[in-house]
Amino acid sequence: MSAQARTTLVLGGARSGKSRHAQAIAEASADRRIFVATAQAFDGEMAERIAMHQRDRDVSWRTIEAPVDLPGVIVAEAGSGRVLLVDCLTLWLSNLLLAEADLEAASDALVGAIQRAEANIVFVSNEVGFGIVPDNALARLFRDAAGRLNQRLAGVCDAVELVVAGLPLRIKG
Repeated sequence: MSAQARTTLVLGGARSGKSRHAQAIAEASADRRIFVATAQAFDGEMAERIAMHQRDRDVSWRTIEAPVDLPGVIVAEAGSGRVLLVDCLTLWLSNLLLAEADLEAASDALVGAIQRAEANIVFVSNEVGFGIVPDNALARLFRDAAGRLNQRLAGVCDAVELVVAGLPLRIKG
């Protein structure tokens, strides 16, 4: 992580290499590493995805699960001398939608937590707005909410990178 980029948002499509790139950014830091997982294993396929990501991290990582209270975890864990890798914001958003949470209030809480954090933080999020307009209301709600969340995070993060086919493109910072 560069000296200027205290917070980085890494965006990309499915299987774009965004998680691998975000992990490399975090591992470039000498700080104590914390992986903040937002995924929940509701089926075998997701359990395998989670296991694959766990195998990609060595013993220098501590994992904290934050499927809903991501702002609370950031407030509690984002002290000086640490780097947090949050993977991923769109899964967090899905969890909030399923819980029928107030998305605006949750986004406000997340931005507030980021602004108070002393740690370096790398966020991973899916860019879902490049495709066709979804054919159902829930999918459109998710796509719109993800776009708004990504815009908010891009506004407060020091750096933003878009990963396409495994190649990162710095778009801010």
